[in-house]
Amino acid sequence: MTTDTPARLLQLLSLLQTPREWPGGELADRLRVSRRTVRRDVDRLRELGYPVQATRGADGGYRLVAGKAMPPLVLDDEEAVAIAVGLRAGAGHAVEGVDEASVRALAKLEQVLPSRLRHRVSTLQAATTPLTLGDGPSIAPETLTVMASTVAGHERLRFAYRDKDGSASRRLTEPHRLVSTGRRWYLVAYDVDRADWRTFRVDRVSEPFATGVRFAPRELPTGSAAEYLRQSIHRRQETYAFEVRFAAPARRLVTRIPEWLGEPEDDGAGGCVLRGTTGDPMEWLAVRLAMAGVEFTIRGPAELAECARRLGNRLSGAAGPGTEERAEGSVAEGR
Repeated sequence: MTTDTPARLLQLLSLLQTPREWPGGELADRLRVSRRTVRRDVDRLRELGYPVQATRGADGGYRLVAGKAMPPLVLDDEEAVAIAVGLRAGAGHAVEGVDEASVRALAKLEQVLPSRLRHRVSTLQAATTPLTLGDGPSIAPETLTVMASTVAGHERLRFAYRDKDGSASRRLTEPHRLVSTGRRWYLVAYDVDRADWRTFRVDRVSEPFATGVRFAPRELPTGSAAEYLRQSIHRRQETYAFEVRFAAPARRLVTRIPEWLGEPEDDGAGGCVLRGTTGDPMEWLAVRLAMAGVEFTIRGPAELAECARRLGNRLSGAAGPGTEERAEGSVAEGR
C-alpha cells in the first residue's frame, strides 16, 4: 500500500494522463488503496487545477479532460526518453516546425532528466540516423538547449565562434532569439564587447557557456528577430529579388512559408503574391516554394523560373517511363 500521499497523487496523475477512462475499482487496485481514498485523491487533484471528470454508475470511472490551462505533465521513464529523443533529432537539424519553443521544451526536459535517462537518450540518439528536410549542417542539441535556456532566462552567454573565413573569436552576448531558416539555426544576440547587435550561425558556435549573469532585455533595431536576421543575411551576401504568385489566399500560406522569406499578400483574385529577397541558391528556393503544397507561378527572376523548370524535368524523369504528363500551372515562365 502506498502511504506517501504526494507519491500516490503523482502515480494517480500518471495513470489519469493515459487517454482512457479508469474505473474507480481499478484505480484502487493499482494504487492499493480504498475507493474512498481514490475519491479523496481525485478531489485533491481538482484543487490543484487538474480537470478530472467522473462518471456515475456501476461502470463509472475517472478521466482527465482538456481544461482552460495545461497543468504539469507526469511522464514515466519511457515517455520522457521518447520525447527527448524526438526533440533532439529535430533540434540537431534546422527542421521547420522545430522552432525556439521546441528547443526550450527540450532544455526544460533535459534539465530535470535523471542521469540514467540522459545516458539512455544519448545512447539511443547515437544509434539512430534521422531523415531530415533541408541540407543544413547538423548541430549538437546541447548547444541549442544551452542557448535556449539563456534566451528564456535573460542570461548572458559566452561561446567560441568561427567566422566564415575560419577566424576564431570569443563572444560575450545577451541572447535575444533563436531563429530557424529551414536550413540553419541562427542566434540573434547583442554582442557586449562590440556594443552592437549580431547574428551567429549556431553550427559555427562551440563551447557555449551560461554565465549566470542576468541582463535587462534590449529592443531590437527592427521589429522581429526573423526580420533582423533576413536583413543581416542580405547585407553580408549577394542576394536577388523574387516574386511568386500562389493560387491560394495568403492565410493558407502563412504556416507553409518561413517568415524570413517574406509575407504573402492577397491579390484580390483568389490568390496571393510573395515578394522577397534571398541569398539562398535558386534551386533550394524552388524546392522550398514547391514544398508549400500550393500551385504557384514564378514571376521573376527568369533564372529562378528556369531553375524550377530544370528541377521539374529531372523529377519527372526520375519517375521513369510513362510519366510524360507535367503538372500544369505549378511553374510558369518568369515575366
